[in-house]
Amino acid sequence: MRLNRGPFRALVLLVLTVVAVGACSSSTAPKSDGASTTSRAAAGTPAKFVRPGCTTARGAAPKSAAVDPAKPAEMDITSFDGTVIRAHWFPNPSATKATVMPTVLKGPGWSQPGDVNTASKGDGIFGDLNIANLWAEGYNVLTWDPRGFGKSGGVVSTNDPDHEGKDAQVLVDWVATQPGVQLDALGDPRMGMVGGSYGGDIQIVLAIQDCRVDAIVPTIAWHSLSTSLYKADTVKQGWGDQLYGFAKNFKLDPHITSAYDSGHATGAISAEDAAWFKSRGPGDAISRITIPTLFIEGTVDTLFTLDEAVTNYEVLNAKGVPTAMIWFCGGHGVCLTQAGDETYNGRAAIDWLAHYVKNDTAVKLGPGFSTVDQNGDRFVSGSYPPAPGAPVTAKGSGSLALAATTVDVAKPVPGAPVAALGSVANSITPARATNGLDVTVDFPKPALVLGAPKLTVTYKGTTPPGEKPTRVFAQIVDPATGLVLGNQITPLKVDLDGASHTLTVPLELVVFSATAGAKLTLQLVASTVAYAQPRLGGSVDFTAISLELPTTTGLRLAK
Repeated sequence: MRLNRGPFRALVLLVLTVVAVGACSSSTAPKSDGASTTSRAAAGTPAKFVRPGCTTARGAAPKSAAVDPAKPAEMDITSFDGTVIRAHWFPNPSATKATVMPTVLKGPGWSQPGDVNTASKGDGIFGDLNIANLWAEGYNVLTWDPRGFGKSGGVVSTNDPDHEGKDAQVLVDWVATQPGVQLDALGDPRMGMVGGSYGGDIQIVLAIQDCRVDAIVPTIAWHSLSTSLYKADTVKQGWGDQLYGFAKNFKLDPHITSAYDSGHATGAISAEDAAWFKSRGPGDAISRITIPTLFIEGTVDTLFTLDEAVTNYEVLNAKGVPTAMIWFCGGHGVCLTQAGDETYNGRAAIDWLAHYVKNDTAVKLGPGFSTVDQNGDRFVSGSYPPAPGAPVTAKGSGSLALAATTVDVAKPVPGAPVAALGSVANSITPARATNGLDVTVDFPKPALVLGAPKLTVTYKGTTPPGEKPTRVFAQIVDPATGLVLGNQITPLKVDLDGASHTLTVPLELVVFSATAGAKLTLQLVASTVAYAQPRLGGSVDFTAISLELPTTTGLRLAK
């Protein structure tokens, strides 16, 4: 949305030479410039969530073009290093100097500009919140074009804390100068964040380095680009092609192009490129977050798999940070089974923001952990992981020819949701192999499979010399539907030197409700559309294959 730029209010021109140290301090109660108007019942005067040891000091207010701060506007804000960031300001129509409201920052996905759609209601493409939803709940909204994308300047640095992270800090500085914005202290707006994928990770980046963020809802975000894009030192070429294709016309850091080119040429990336992606975190830095965090991740997300959210969640939960996690059938992938209630994510996000940003303790939060199975049924527990049940096991053996994998066509079950990313993800979604090595898993009684299956293989094999790495891949298929569980496939690093080796690896996390008499099929395959093609030719003799599927008795069916 572009509106005529009127005279800039004097407030924005004021220079904040130093924001008070302790603006986010845990030693004093937060201050407010006024009462926030919300769409929910009043909850008395609940205390704001207090982050231990949090202080901040900021410098001058950022420069921007003149706008009428009481109306939606598009403007350029000069970041810390002179880079111009295109921002989109959507003050709540009911906010005034006398009736101030909290603010939500909403980041976009990879290669996308900031959201400017104020008409659409309901959930966005990833179960994210639209501007209209946030307005209705009593928030101002700021969106922006990330560095290097849209109409922002600079080079795409993949949510680098020292670039995109600092850009986001400057945006918070700007928000703190606007009328109608609720403040906790000078330069410290009452604020939360939402957004999916790239817009999910920037929340984590900002929350790590700026205590002014009060609560976040990162959706389909990552823990590490090493484990997500380069699992087992194997290039996730399917998604790499898509992501590079989306962004190739923008100004990218050279490491992005270098990794893309070497991945295509050799199926691997250089140590320098691997280190660069790893530095984009959050990795171990996630432990620095002290604010309430709701992680939302997709069971069929083949880019940022469930393990990414679980790792982030477990770090914060172990520290006692208010943390919850939702798994849904969606994300960077295609939900080919029943999805269940597709409004669940949005409602949970709204409640999270109300409880921790508005401090409306009358709003009750959902369970600490929830997930859906292939039938669309939702199961919940107080935390993750829920109590374990007895594992279901299977054993087998056999030989696998290292020839390109041929697959059946994956077809959605009746009633599966319309695939929002179907045109993108269908071509890189793993499917049942017709030339894989199969091991049958039997369920003598009902069980709820939840977590990472453990695979142990003893093998020996040979393959012709070559530059590409030696890999095989493991997936689990439901014969009743012909679908791969969660569309997930895991690379296995194998040494094909003719000697015998034993390897134990966790497979990607899955969810599956098994009835008595149900069967699953473990498949070992030589290649996949999800990852770069490994070295082919020769064969592998698996003398022993052992699979252990984790189950749980600690989940209850949601009402």
